[in-house]
Amino acid sequence: MCDDDANRCTLSLCFFLQVKFNPNRADTMIIQSIALLDQLDKDINTFAMRVREWYSWHFPELKQVVSDNFIFARCAAYIKDKSQLSEEHLPGLTEIVGEEAISQRILKAARSSMGMDTSEQDMSNILIFTERMISLALYRKQLYAYLEEKMALVAPNLSALVGDTVAARLIQKAGSLTSLAKCPASTVQILGAEKALFRALKTKGNTPKYGLIYHSSFIGRASTKNKGRISRYLANKCSIASRIDSFIDEPTRAYGEQLRMQVEERLTFYDTGETPRKNVDVMTSVSQSLRSTAAPVSAKKDKKAAPAMDADEDDDSEDKKKKEKKEKKDKKDKKRSREEDEEDEGEKKKKKHKKEGRD
Repeated sequence: MCDDDANRCTLSLCFFLQVKFNPNRADTMIIQSIALLDQLDKDINTFAMRVREWYSWHFPELKQVVSDNFIFARCAAYIKDKSQLSEEHLPGLTEIVGEEAISQRILKAARSSMGMDTSEQDMSNILIFTERMISLALYRKQLYAYLEEKMALVAPNLSALVGDTVAARLIQKAGSLTSLAKCPASTVQILGAEKALFRALKTKGNTPKYGLIYHSSFIGRASTKNKGRISRYLANKCSIASRIDSFIDEPTRAYGEQLRMQVEERLTFYDTGETPRKNVDVMTSVSQSLRSTAAPVSAKKDKKAAPAMDADEDDDSEDKKKKEKKEKKDKKDKKRSREEDEEDEGEKKKKKHKKEGRD
């Protein structure tokens, strides 16, 4: 084997070991998924605007009736040439739009449209691009569903607290769930606002109060004077939830739901002054409830295992009895062989004495 082959084998082995023993390999799927979601959002918006501009040369009245980009693209792909649109197409158009009145307006606008006619080649290019945009939008929905499933397995408490998208962005910004769990609450609070932080430190201005957690629903619901307080409190809860998700054996959403309720109580405390619950009491109640639910499951497992244990014990007792019987038989056989040997030796001695007496 030459040196190049040895180096390739070493690199492949190192990569295999890194993938196999990497405890954060599930985080990689979340990081890539949320990055792809952000890129798809930008691309779909750009393509949707291009579809609206391109198809509006042929049917400009459609964008006044349909405002949603995705529904507009589906309508354009269904209508195709406006001159061929008739009442026979109303059921399919109503299924896309959702209301029969809107489909009637589209049909009326198509009959009195001021748009220019297009050739078959131009229309085929418009439709090909429109179908590509629709397929990207459908794939975006599938990818978001996949992200929700992965977050439910990897970080259920953090996603229950701030939502799947914000939780995935926090993991992406930190690098992994373990890295996010190692960050203090003050770092989680301004995660994603590094430029504003360094600008404030350089100009000696006010530091930012929140970063990525601003996109959660809690900070928007708080008043202006309480936004900094609720962001600090929410960052504290996010730090706790990420540590629970990182080090817990069996994933559960119980802690995240209770942490979310604590943030809700804190918001009501800022508005009405009602005293919220303590964190120690909440965490203790959650752990006790999880233990109580886990106890019947373990009891059922013990009951199922009990007959098997009894059967194993019965088998062991039968084996012991058989061994004892064999040992007893062996002892009896040994005694019999010893007695027979002693009798043979006694007869031989008697014969010798008789011979000596004759002589």
